[in-house]
Amino acid sequence: MLLRERDTPEGLLVSVCDRDCLGETYEDGPVSLEVTEEFYGGEEADDADAQAVVDSLTRATVANIVGERAVEVAVDAGIVDEESVLDVGGTRHAQLLWMR
Repeated sequence: MLLRERDTPEGLLVSVCDRDCLGETYEDGPVSLEVTEEFYGGEEADDADAQAVVDSLTRATVANIVGERAVEVAVDAGIVDEESVLDVGGTRHAQLLWMR
């Protein structure tokens, strides 16, 4: 999985995606999800295992998660509720917002 963290004035923004999702666009009716190198990849992104993803998501203020494996990790860790996961054009997507 690719993991990227950014410090913002609002807190830590985390983006996680399955590597094979990078560069893809998923569509489902009016919903379009573009997994761009600029947001999910780049030099700031790290290859991450499940534990690194969980650690990052627990510190995040906001997170965007794309892909079967990435979303599965977040759900299995109890960070994302399965019922809030979206299926968009053949992949899974979840967003996270911690109110702290």
